[in-house]
Amino acid sequence: MKRLVIGRGNVYADLLIIGEAPGAEEDLEGKPYVGKSGKLLNNLLREVGIDNKKDVYFCNVIKCRPPNNRKPTTKEINIHKPWLLQQIKLVDPKYIVLTGSTAMKAILEVKDSISNLRGEWIEKDGREIMVIFHPSYLLRFPSKEINKPYQLTLKDLENVSSKLYAL
Repeated sequence: MKRLVIGRGNVYADLLIIGEAPGAEEDLEGKPYVGKSGKLLNNLLREVGIDNKKDVYFCNVIKCRPPNNRKPTTKEINIHKPWLLQQIKLVDPKYIVLTGSTAMKAILEVKDSISNLRGEWIEKDGREIMVIFHPSYLLRFPSKEINKPYQLTLKDLENVSSKLYAL
């Protein structure tokens, strides 16, 4: 671990995207979603017409890289969660996208699998939340066939884009 990775983007954005934890690139640069997963997510956002510089703020549940890039523990999530909740309060987005199971479980406090919740808007604390597959998952399963994770994520982000720009 080299540094804290707090966030990047427009702090006044209507869309907040929350990931799991910083990876190696994020740790080096001090910004979330700048590695391979981030590049893929930025491409997906661009593809559905979301301006990731103007309309999005990115952050993670965990603010520093776990050792060996492992999945964050429940204890780590609980330690970092107050920071994340304060960050949500400060950015005050209308919409939140949770990428992956760590973000989904931390914010929604559910044990469901992503497959059961992705693609549906969930109302919590006056905000609308969408769960999507984490971009690192899409990198591991890159098939662009219909009903595969990549296409489902694109469809979910189109849904997000429609809501975001219908304001």
